[in-house]
Amino acid sequence: MNKLFAVIRREYVQRVRSRIFVLMTVLGPIVISLFGLAPALIFSIRAGGPVKVAVVDQTGRMYSSFYNSVMEEDEKDVSTKQAADPGTVNDNANERLQTMGNPSAGSPELQEVPIAGRSLKEIKSDLDRRVAAKELDGYLILPPDLLANGAAEFVSRNTGDVFTRRFLQRALSRAVSQQRLIEANINVKTVEALSRPVDLEATRIGETDRKQNPREAFVLVFGVGFVMYLTILLYGQVILGAVIQEKETRIAEILFSSARPFAIMLGKLIGVFLVALTQLTIWGLALVAFTIYGAGVLSARGAPVRIPAIPASYFFYFALFFLMGYFLYSTIYALVGSMVTTAQEGGQLAMPIILILVIGFYLFLPVSRSPDSSFAFWVSMIPFFSPITMPVRIVAQTPPFWEIALSLLIGFSAVALLTWLAARIYRVGMLMAGKKATIREVMRWVRQA
Repeated sequence: MNKLFAVIRREYVQRVRSRIFVLMTVLGPIVISLFGLAPALIFSIRAGGPVKVAVVDQTGRMYSSFYNSVMEEDEKDVSTKQAADPGTVNDNANERLQTMGNPSAGSPELQEVPIAGRSLKEIKSDLDRRVAAKELDGYLILPPDLLANGAAEFVSRNTGDVFTRRFLQRALSRAVSQQRLIEANINVKTVEALSRPVDLEATRIGETDRKQNPREAFVLVFGVGFVMYLTILLYGQVILGAVIQEKETRIAEILFSSARPFAIMLGKLIGVFLVALTQLTIWGLALVAFTIYGAGVLSARGAPVRIPAIPASYFFYFALFFLMGYFLYSTIYALVGSMVTTAQEGGQLAMPIILILVIGFYLFLPVSRSPDSSFAFWVSMIPFFSPITMPVRIVAQTPPFWEIALSLLIGFSAVALLTWLAARIYRVGMLMAGKKATIREVMRWVRQA
């Protein structure tokens, strides 16, 4: 037992003190947080002043309505940003994206172009000259049949400014709709009141006092599956590389002279697990701090974010399934590392393991869609998939306790069986040099006492 603790301590201290561990521990939360904050912050940046747009109104009655609609659109965006409640989430992702991308310098500056008997060709030629001279950023043509066909033309110097185009499109659509109602002698205010959307609140059964946004549940489900997949893959590869390195440098022969192979293998697995636990704990605390700060930043910029309340039981289940998944795959990685002679061979043999992990990760989508189906039940009982699929079921729709317990029992039983097999192969494989082990040789090692 003392030798096992010595191996664990060696693996843990050696890796925690390494520069790459310190670097990744510091940069990890920053990089992950930037993936969430950077798009929103970049969308909110607006270089230059307001966009100058000339409007050619061939209908003779749409400019004032369109101008008022642009002002209303701008006021709506400003009020959304200022009155945003940090405890709520905009249910429409497209509207939230458009709100973040709207010009921060204000609505486009409109200029009515008098026709004064000129032809459309002459007007366009003059406007093209003004756009080329950078007096205008673009111009909008409202044809005579706009109310009937609903088609307008927008010519811009910058075709990449999709947000201005969408802004003008929304404002013009509202103006045309209102004008059509006016000409049909229909009260616009009455139509708007009757067209008010319905709010649909999603609540999990048994939790009638707690409102849950369905997108929050999906993000949480995806996050759980992704974290399980990424961490198991990352630290499993660490085990593979460590075993191959010890075999190539013949350090294993020295270690076997002072401790049993099983203790060395188990100590390596536990030591790297503690390293992973240390790094994930630091990342978790840092991400919580970044999330709280980021929620405040995004709320101030018109994209309010609500941090979902996660029950404490979820963390307990996540820890158990992460423990099971780590030891299941790390044991296989250690087994593969003891069978090969070079890192290249190890990478080739590790491909099926990675494929199984990828399949388990992609299973989160059908499982989250129907967490109580027979398919979800069986894939959450398969040890190679259950570390990802069962936590997804727990988040989406918590299954009966006996299903969770059965999944854990099957999973840890598989870990015990794989550890027993890996210990027998590890003992012989680490001392073999010069060639890659065949399946027949591996089976002979397992049968040896």
